[in-house]
Parts: sequence; structure tokens; C-alpha cells
Amino acid sequence: MTRKYTLLIAEDQSILRAGLCALLRAEPGLDVIGETDNGHEALELVEKFAPDLVMTDFNLQGGTGTDTIEAIKSRHPTTKILVLTQHTTETSIRKALRAGASGYVLKDASNAELVMAVRSVLAGKVYLSPSISDKVVNAFLVGTDSSGARSPRNELTGREREILKLIAEGRTSKFIADHLGLSIKTVEKHRSNLMKKLDLHNVSALTTFAIGQGLVAAV
Repeated sequence: MTRKYTLLIAEDQSILRAGLCALLRAEPGLDVIGETDNGHEALELVEKFAPDLVMTDFNLQGGTGTDTIEAIKSRHPTTKILVLTQHTTETSIRKALRAGASGYVLKDASNAELVMAVRSVLAGKVYLSPSISDKVVNAFLVGTDSSGARSPRNELTGREREILKLIAEGRTSKFIADHLGLSIKTVEKHRSNLMKKLDLHNVSALTTFAIGQGLVAAV
């Protein structure tokens, strides 16, 4: 029997939320087990049902979407987060990804794109709407952040770039160690240094950064 993935929708607009629930419930293998417009309630529902994926907006009652993402990931690190929003600024994108989101989709996306984003994130991939992907990539290509400061990517060593690429491809520390002829302890040290240098706190954020550098391809 094909596994059924469980989803929670956190969206402040009731009409849009109802549409999202109807769309995703009609998809094979997907089951919306809860919905809310409140960040605190979203966390309570995650605690109760442990869904595979939470789709959330930034504008929620009882806290911001970023607060909700961080709280969910700290307590349930295996739960995937997909942001659905109208915010297109680089600052918003960075905040979401650094908080632990694995996907970022705009509200003008088609139904087909939205479903593809959900399935991609559930499969362990990072999904960015095409216009968002371009914005992230362009920022990294010029080597600056939104404030005009030099990007930390320019401080990475060749070895760190190699390990970053392999991490973003989903490789384990043991695989990376064997592949590069290093000890697992050394690989984990490099991983820790990468997170500190880039101010990123999870593998999803490292993967998105690697996409921005062109080290791996976005979905």
C-alpha cells in the first residue's frame, strides 16, 4: 500500500485555506489532517498529529510564520516546512530558509506548481518558486547580501565547498568521509564550521545556499 503523507495548513485567509485543503485532499497519497490561522495553534496541532509537512504563511495570528517554523523545527526536526506567501524580498526568503523551511512558494503559483512543491519537499528536496530561485541565485552570484555586504560564501575554502556540495546532495557523513578520504570526525567538524561561517543552522538551509552557488540544481 502506498504511504499517505499527512499535511497541516497554517494560513490566515480562510477562503485560501479552504481552497488549499480541497486541492491537497484531492491528491493521491496526501491527507490534510488539520488547518489553522494561528501560529500557537499550529504548534499544538503539530504536537498532537506530527504531520509530515506543514504549509505556512508569514502572516499568522499569535506569532509570525518565522516564529512558527523555528518552534516546529526545534521540537519536530523531521517535519518538513513549506512557506506559501506573497512576500518576495530577499530578507523574507533568507529568514524562512534559515528558520528551517525546505520550500518557498508564492501565492500566485499554479495548482500544479503548488502540488509539485509539496511533493518535492516531502521527498527531501528543496523547492523554490522560479522567481524566488533567481533572486537567491543572483544575490549569491554577486557575492553580497541584501544590505550590500560581502557574502560569507567568499570565505569558504575549496574543501568546504566540496563538503557543502555533498551535504546538499544528501550524502551522509560516512559517505563524504570515504569519498574524500577523511575521517567522519573531520567531516562533521567541516559541517559545523560551514554552519557557523554561513550563519545557517540546518541541512535545508545549507542545501538552499548550495543551490544559490550553483553547486547543486534546484528542483
